[in-house]
Amino acid sequence: MTTKLSTISLRASYAAMAFLSAPKAFAQIFGDVPDIGGVEGGTEQQVRQGILDVLEIVLNFMALIAVIFIVIAGIRLVVSQGEEQEKDKAKKTILYVVIGLVVILIAQAIVGFIAEVLLT
Repeated sequence: MTTKLSTISLRASYAAMAFLSAPKAFAQIFGDVPDIGGVEGGTEQQVRQGILDVLEIVLNFMALIAVIFIVIAGIRLVVSQGEEQEKDKAKKTILYVVIGLVVILIAQAIVGFIAEVLLT
């Protein structure tokens, strides 16, 4: 029964995605697509700037989360009270978060470089 239900729901989701992804194609069947307003199509430069702004926000947020994880792991290290297993977990967490933070900073540098190249 579960297999039939999952198959039916998967097919229904495919049909819904096909219907939603091509509204102009279905406009011939159901009539004209109404104009509901929204964002005007910007220039290529505006689209690039918008994407770069979103990337910078996401990377800054990820860096903030990494710093919070380092603080939490430091607290866990202090609170471990000498238990070797807990200390090792906290040290590994700090190591992995620092590696992630380095990757985030490299990604920010790459995005900054690409922004300079694309927007100048």
